[in-house]
Amino acid sequence: MFKLGVDPDIVTFSTLINGLCKQSKISQAVSLFDEMVGKGYQPHLIVYNTLLNGLCKIGSSDKAVRFLRMMEGRGFEPDIVAYSTVMDCLWKHDMVKQALHLFSEVKVKGIKPNTVTYSCLIHGMCNSGQQKEVTRLLNEMVGTVEIMRKQGPILNNVTYNTLMQCMFQLKRGSTASEFFRKMLASGQVPDIVTCSTLLDGFCKTDKLEEALKLFQAIRNNGLELDIVSYSILIDGLCKARHIDVAKELFYKLSENGIKPNVYTCTIMINGFLKEELLDEAYQLFRSMRGNDCLPNSCWYNVMIQGLLRSSYNLKVTQLIAEMVGKGFAADICTATLYVHLILRSDKSFLMAV
Repeated sequence: MFKLGVDPDIVTFSTLINGLCKQSKISQAVSLFDEMVGKGYQPHLIVYNTLLNGLCKIGSSDKAVRFLRMMEGRGFEPDIVAYSTVMDCLWKHDMVKQALHLFSEVKVKGIKPNTVTYSCLIHGMCNSGQQKEVTRLLNEMVGTVEIMRKQGPILNNVTYNTLMQCMFQLKRGSTASEFFRKMLASGQVPDIVTCSTLLDGFCKTDKLEEALKLFQAIRNNGLELDIVSYSILIDGLCKARHIDVAKELFYKLSENGIKPNVYTCTIMINGFLKEELLDEAYQLFRSMRGNDCLPNSCWYNVMIQGLLRSSYNLKVTQLIAEMVGKGFAADICTATLYVHLILRSDKSFLMAV
């Protein structure tokens, strides 16, 4: 177009910038933006937000903040979407003070934070361990959610899932359950992430009975769970020493059309080993190879450590040799236990090694 002497209009510039951002060619998009401004065009909000989103996606938090300030300097007031995008980027790069400062600035300017704003802030603070600040924002956010619910906008699954996850992190399982009930009452249909979040939260807060009730309700309503959800529940059952229930659930996976992965098998093997069901653990270890679930380094180490702790030494040397032969290495725990075994063993064991 330039070679033909035809200047692009604002729509053309906007379309090109959007396309470049989608291809992660952010530096080219910024250059085109500067050229557009240089030709006297006034960018609209969508163009600014597109570039902000592009800068944040590639992790350029400093450039995103500068771009935000440039918008303000040109008399173009960013909306809550722009601010939320930058705050989320700051949290992801552990820039806690900057994110909180921007959040305070939003409120001072009279811009109403939405649930996305609160969600990214609370999620970030949960991860950074700032429990007091999280609780304060959480109470503020709960009020915002209630207002939004009464005024009509439908909160989506992402919002509810974030809220429930944060509640569990703060050991507020009853509040998480309340949000789940409100989610159902609003007509939202729980997805796999919702189910996994609740199952994980209940298991980690010692509410296994609640997890099992939820699991049964999900099954009764015909929602298909994935291997992640099953793994969470099996892990919770094993840790609570309900090995028989965990075993039943594990061996019924194939009936439900789900293949256990290496992580699920490791959970089950670890559960058997903790209950000193060594033969069952070893049998599962050997059988899963036929189910396209090949052992990895972690799996070998878990198995060997369990055998060593139970002085089940006959298969230890065989497994160690097998592990090394496959290119896997013993971790520090396995190595320490093995050294202790050698030190207290007789010469016949050393000869076998």
